[in-house]
Amino acid sequence: MDQVETTEAVRGHYDRIGGQECSRLTHDVAGRVSLEVHRRFLRRFVRPGSRVLEIGAGPGRFTLELAALDCRLVVTDLSAVQLDLNAAQLAGTAAETRVERRELLDVCDTSRYDDHEFDAVVAFGGPLSYTFEQVDDSLRGLLRIVAPDGAVVASVMSLLGTWRHSLPAVIALAQTVGEDANDAVLRTGDLRHVVSEGDGHVCQMFRHADVAAIVDRAGGLLLDSSASNWASLSDAEALATLEADPDRWGRFLDHEIAACAQPGARDGGTHILFAARPTEVGRVRGR
Repeated sequence: MDQVETTEAVRGHYDRIGGQECSRLTHDVAGRVSLEVHRRFLRRFVRPGSRVLEIGAGPGRFTLELAALDCRLVVTDLSAVQLDLNAAQLAGTAAETRVERRELLDVCDTSRYDDHEFDAVVAFGGPLSYTFEQVDDSLRGLLRIVAPDGAVVASVMSLLGTWRHSLPAVIALAQTVGEDANDAVLRTGDLRHVVSEGDGHVCQMFRHADVAAIVDRAGGLLLDSSASNWASLSDAEALATLEADPDRWGRFLDHEIAACAQPGARDGGTHILFAARPTEVGRVRGR
């Protein structure tokens, strides 16, 4: 598939799953941990009252978080269905008053926005993981439209963390598609080696070293990064016991978030979170 075909397949995927996105980070305890990791990371790099472009907003999980920071929001998604869900989720709430507008947007093309137009750009949920060969240009575009003292705050799918977390499924898939194709995925992170053209959830997974290199090539400065999960990808029953005790749960979350930020753990979650700022060289290069 070329990038146009891939974009249409991804759009179709998110149109089809519709409201399933609403519960992706809340339906199980590991998801709720990941949500808290994302939420705290976001609050480190988005200042209250900022004007924010949210990319891949989906049904509004992080739109609500940004609205709680009193941000002014331009809410975007590749899928019209997801944008409609976003509007429905926020309808009648105080959060809706923080939304300037909603519009369809492909992260590969942010040319409609002015240089430094936003105080922050948020792209959680992995929009950059669908850009494949255009990932450098896509991130360069995000760095162009963020203020010099602002940040692009994003997440991408993690190759090593997903392999660790989904090992039984990976082994089963390798038996179907062949070990050579599985080797290619583990070498490149590109699921197009094993996913058929009709499946819209084809994506690119990354190692942390890949993320750092992309930020550098795009003309950015990597401010910080984190895994989305670490210990919380292990025993669901043990996690449920901790979650039932507010004091122990709070302590666990603090430890988990600290662990996710360790250099040796940043490849260990299902996603890699990162924050980047444009450099002077990058701003010149991006023109």
